[in-house]
Amino acid sequence: MRWTVHGTRPLYESEWVDLLLADIEFPDRTRREHHLVRIPPSVAVAMTDDSDRVLMLWRHRFTTDTWSWELPGGAVEAGETPAGAAVREAVEETGWRPTEVRPLGYVQPITGISNAEQHVFRATGATHVGPPTDPHESDSLAWIPLRDMPELIAKRQLVAAATLVGVLQLMADRAVESRG
Repeated sequence: MRWTVHGTRPLYESEWVDLLLADIEFPDRTRREHHLVRIPPSVAVAMTDDSDRVLMLWRHRFTTDTWSWELPGGAVEAGETPAGAAVREAVEETGWRPTEVRPLGYVQPITGISNAEQHVFRATGATHVGPPTDPHESDSLAWIPLRDMPELIAKRQLVAAATLVGVLQLMADRAVESRG
């Protein structure tokens, strides 16, 4: 069943987020207003090393008042490809520049109310180029063994949607490779 959108009107607009009110019609012909949050696409990048570790950020999110491990990432800027944003965000947030990035996953984390989309990349061959250039992103960085991820998920120390998609896909890929 597909809903019909008769129009939208902005309630709030900024460079980060737009809040709109949509006039929608259900298949039974009833109509109602529905909130819609529009945000730019974003990326996350799972940088791995030869020891099967993933570079993660330990950070606090004020929106949920929680601490957790996350993959580096952020918004795709105007004129930028998602892959280019993944490389830029990796350098800004970690000081490591990946030499190769390739798609790992894709997620639409809150489809009932938002157009949010997150492109998740795997990066290999990372070279340390200096300290992070964005010091406000995290308290610390760590190369965490992939084998430790299930415990972090169970302890709710790994909760962000794009991070979960990336880590779970890395684990699935590793399981397939080991069955080989």
